[in-house]
Amino acid sequence: MMGDLAASPGLVRVTDLATRAAVSAPTEGRALYAGLRALDVPEEPVARLWHAATLLREHRGDGHNAALLTHGIGGTEAHVLLALSLGMRAAEFGRVHHLPREQLAAVVDGLRARGLVDAAGGFTDAGRETRRRIEALTDELAAPAYEVLSVDELDELIAGLEPIAAAVGAA
Repeated sequence: MMGDLAASPGLVRVTDLATRAAVSAPTEGRALYAGLRALDVPEEPVARLWHAATLLREHRGDGHNAALLTHGIGGTEAHVLLALSLGMRAAEFGRVHHLPREQLAAVVDGLRARGLVDAAGGFTDAGRETRRRIEALTDELAAPAYEVLSVDELDELIAGLEPIAAAVGAA
């Protein structure tokens, strides 16, 4: 399936749109994105699309880190909040379950003291709202990458990526 997709003119168009967005985003305050942006853009369509997707992911990720810091959320705290948003307790979450129990408990206790986690270790309304604000700011900070595309081009990019995502998900 991906072999057929790699040869399609639709892939080239989607790749062109994604690459244009990926190389147009601002680099200020985005160390990972800026570092990857310094690399040459591959010529081969699948490699170029992969590169564009990586750039866009890191641009968003750098903005997400800024949003977390803006809300006073550190790295391990971010993982705990993600776990809670997925309906899991921190101790069950793969990214932090390996931490010493006392260290993880201290992080959860700190979030509890800030009113983000309840006594049972779940989200409070304030915790959910903080996470919502972080995600909204992340979206806002990611948006400039796509401003180079018209609304129609953005719709075309999304529609063109759907079969690719389905093919990758089925693999």
